[in-house]
Amino acid sequence: MACLFSGRVLIRNNSDQDELDTEAELSRRLENRLVLLFFGAGSCPKCQAFAPILRDFFVRLTDEFYVLRAAQLALVYVSQDSTEEQQDLFLRDMPKKWLFLPFEDDLRRDLGRRFSVERLPAVVVLKPSGDVLTLDAADEIRRLGPACFANWQEASEVLDRSFLLPEDLDDPAPRSLTEPLRRRKYRVDPAARGVRGRGRGGGPGQEGGAEGGSVGLF
Repeated sequence: MACLFSGRVLIRNNSDQDELDTEAELSRRLENRLVLLFFGAGSCPKCQAFAPILRDFFVRLTDEFYVLRAAQLALVYVSQDSTEEQQDLFLRDMPKKWLFLPFEDDLRRDLGRRFSVERLPAVVVLKPSGDVLTLDAADEIRRLGPACFANWQEASEVLDRSFLLPEDLDDPAPRSLTEPLRRRKYRVDPAARGVRGRGRGGGPGQEGGAEGGSVGLF
């Protein structure tokens, strides 16, 4: 997954705006995760309406106030703003764990063309392999909220154990009474590892972009 941003810089949406500018840093933030590419703009009214929904969706999956362990999920805001000031204003109230491309990086536009983004807002969901799970999950997120992540996780065969240190992978101590059940729930059957194309994504999510405003993006 990190190869999509190889040679580029991603910035964390925190007060220090930490830069991820090495392959190791990009890999640590993106590997073995579902990655959402959020195409939006502060000047787009429908993006303004969708942003709180997406923020709540992300927080409820990644903030340990809501979940025992943060979901293996990353989000990159691919700004379609016309000025850097608009981009900064749009990101001001968004989660600190969000990542974004520098405003001057032309990859913002290139990604829009690569994933055929025609309307805003749009959320492209990528598997850990970099393959597209769904080209626009905005409508699915609106309808199902955090529940759709389980579908994506199963379809992508994301291993729910990346939070463990390598030496702990064989027999980690459970951190709660329900932890063994959670690990069993998301364990991938070895016999199914070679099976591809089982994804359930792409159905409802394909329709999400139709609700956004038509824009001359690229």
